Amino acid sequence: MIKLISLNNPRMAQAFIDYMASRHIDIQMMPEEGGQFALWLTDEQHLIEAEAELQHFLHNPNHSKYQAASWALAESRQSRFVYRSPSMLTMLRSKAGPVTLGTMLLCAAIFALSLLGMGNQIFAALHFPAHGGQQWQLWRWFSHALLHFSVLHIAFNLLWWWQLGGDIEKRLGSGKLVQIFLLSAALSGAGQYWVEGANFGGLSGVVYALVGYLWMLSVRAPHLGLTMPKALIGFMLVWLVLGFVQPFMAIANSAHLAGLVTGVILGLHDAGRLQSKGADA
Repeated sequence: MIKLISLNNPRMAQAFIDYMASRHIDIQMMPEEGGQFALWLTDEQHLIEAEAELQHFLHNPNHSKYQAASWALAESRQSRFVYRSPSMLTMLRSKAGPVTLGTMLLCAAIFALSLLGMGNQIFAALHFPAHGGQQWQLWRWFSHALLHFSVLHIAFNLLWWWQLGGDIEKRLGSGKLVQIFLLSAALSGAGQYWVEGANFGGLSGVVYALVGYLWMLSVRAPHLGLTMPKALIGFMLVWLVLGFVQPFMAIANSAHLAGLVTGVILGLHDAGRLQSKGADA
């Protein structure tokens, strides 16, 4: 299921649901906090058509065709408003593709093994290349991003990975998310190793690359629908600066900075490429 939009008027939302049902596209309405009602598309293959029709509906929700659809379906509908709460798995899958979810599962599995007493062995096998010969063990340039050292560490990183990486994968495809992951993991890891050595791990360098990437696309290519709120950008930049000045926590600040720069460069490149492609079309 894919979330399309949240509305505060269930009767208006039902009119859109009825109209899409007349086109044999199933939309489910589910309650949210704050009196909002989310519309969820059941079948992902209808996403383009559903989003296009939703824009038409929002522009003119009182059009006669929506009222006609509601009247036509009134007799067959047992209950006008039926709400179902989505399961946690449904919520996770709603905005995350296989790469997003697979990475989350892999990080969780590695963390679980570490809690079971295998932390030293796992770190030895996956850390960034630290001495002669290890630089040719190519997995190490990326596998360090899968290591986490506390519940707070993994929870923070996976939440942002799901939120930001999921958006990119849904809009631009799994291949683009893999590209960002590989480049940012390698470059953020190299930056952190150059400054402080190989005693680090986590997805945060990649997360900052996602922040930089979405930041540039939201400014340079807003038509893609990949927005990054200014308040969120500000929060992440403030957190980056605090990491350098606070003396209490061991934070991979160089990895964060290198990841952010990597994401910004990739975002600028892709925004320019996509704008050129749009102009050619």
